Amino acid sequence: MALVIAVANQKGGVGKTTVAANLGIGLAREGKRVCLIDADPQGNLTASLGHPDPDSIPDTLATIMMRVINEEALPADIGLLHHEEGVTLIPANMELSGLEVSLGNAMSREMILKEYVDSIRDSFDYILIDCMPSLGVVTINTLVAADEIIIPVQAAYLPVVGLQMLIKTISVVKKRLNKSLTVRGILITMVDYRTNLAKDITTMIRVAYGSSIGVMETYIPFSVKVAEASAEGVSIYRYAPKSKAAQSYSNLTKEVLCL
Repeated sequence: MALVIAVANQKGGVGKTTVAANLGIGLAREGKRVCLIDADPQGNLTASLGHPDPDSIPDTLATIMMRVINEEALPADIGLLHHEEGVTLIPANMELSGLEVSLGNAMSREMILKEYVDSIRDSFDYILIDCMPSLGVVTINTLVAADEIIIPVQAAYLPVVGLQMLIKTISVVKKRLNKSLTVRGILITMVDYRTNLAKDITTMIRVAYGSSIGVMETYIPFSVKVAEASAEGVSIYRYAPKSKAAQSYSNLTKEVLCL
């Protein structure tokens, strides 16, 4: 049965999508069956895995969740796209924004995604969900569906400031909707250790949250090659296998497997 990991932070631009993609493909490289769910209407994960026009995809996460809301049958392969590097993708596009309105009137609206995710758990070893940069009802759905959360945080001042809001939301979801939810750890991303600021922010995060929330040992360095890989629709392992970023994502994969 799959372990479901949400990659979440309401702050945009902290590397959620690249973490989800490269961690997912890293796990696939270790022989794991991996499903990546794009839960962001911007469709960045979908685009970074080789589908540059997400709005042209007929069946997406919005399609699946609407069928669950309407209690319609779900074909086993609906919305599933297969990537050349061994992962399965459930894509997203702008239809997911419209779904938030529909969820507002749905019974047990926070549980819709969980119902679907639970139905596919036995088909995978890991299910990673790339959350949108907000704390709306779709993101709440991902936290309810997840077993664990990885919180990417850029090694800069402003992204760290918003952490408390996310942690409070996680606490409320855990108390009221998903008592088994845990935080796997804060993942420090886009680190440029040539600057004193990055070193100071990293130290601050480890001191402030190391004992209470947990901070992952691996950090992800700032790398232009990661963005270039996403533009090509492949992982950093395929695009620049000898880069520091590829080594860091390999270390992150091993850390996730070992915990």
